Amino acid sequence: MTTEPYLNHALSAYLGFACGDALGATVEFMSPKRIQKHYGVHKDIIGGGWLGLEAGQVTDDTQMSLALGQALIEHQGWNIAAVADNFVAWLDSDPPDIGDTCQRGILRYRDQGELFGSIRVDDAGNGACMRNLPVALATLNSPYYFTEWSLQQNHITHNNPLSDAATLSLGRMVQHLVKGGNLSDCQQEAAKLIWQYPEFGYTPYPGRASAYIVHTLQTVLHYFFTTDNFEDCLIATVNQGDDADTTGALVGMLAGARYGLASIPQRWLERLNKNVSEQIHIQSKKLLQLSKTFEPGGPNS
Repeated sequence: MTTEPYLNHALSAYLGFACGDALGATVEFMSPKRIQKHYGVHKDIIGGGWLGLEAGQVTDDTQMSLALGQALIEHQGWNIAAVADNFVAWLDSDPPDIGDTCQRGILRYRDQGELFGSIRVDDAGNGACMRNLPVALATLNSPYYFTEWSLQQNHITHNNPLSDAATLSLGRMVQHLVKGGNLSDCQQEAAKLIWQYPEFGYTPYPGRASAYIVHTLQTVLHYFFTTDNFEDCLIATVNQGDDADTTGALVGMLAGARYGLASIPQRWLERLNKNVSEQIHIQSKKLLQLSKTFEPGGPNS
């Protein structure tokens, strides 16, 4: 398998993710009415928001994804302890933001050495789903490893069936798109998710965009399937407010994978933190290279 044909859409997915994070962070926890009052239509990466970010600065969504990707690259494969160690190092770096559930899981590992928590109802947040793109890229043609590694990284912080199902569903969508699939492939994945867990149904759109994984997925799927270009998709999503950095990141991931690198507005790419952009370029190539080393059917294939 050659990865060269996939690079444009893989890189676009990762950069789209970071742009969505940086754009959405400005209006995180705001209501649509409040966003409209303050910004009209929020459409530029300007920083600020409740975190007081610099323009182009990203939040935990992108930072945790990069930490996960670095562990994959450094170990040329899966090492769950290395992933958890990178999360600890990130937590110890005093990041601008971290969700309560992520913090609880990372501290449990750091202080007690437990990699995986028990199944919990209150683990149904979006903090594990938001960081799984590097796993999707590294296992592009290996469904077995994609599932195993996604669930393991999830359970460091979020052990909940809804979180698991959403992570797998979005990861499969982005894999389809990176490999040249189309919208119908994503619609089929969404239909499978809703068949398994009807609460993810997004038609008609309920209008909630919180960090609860159901609300996050409903928002991402609604705007991804009802827009026809990258910019409109991302702007519509983040102007829904609430957990806008994560909904923006995840819809930016899908839209980037769908529309390709040329679709991302240059003004957003130029604003994105340069160090983050450089890391994404490096990781995208190395994760695709890594994907060539894994058999589709797993260790016994």
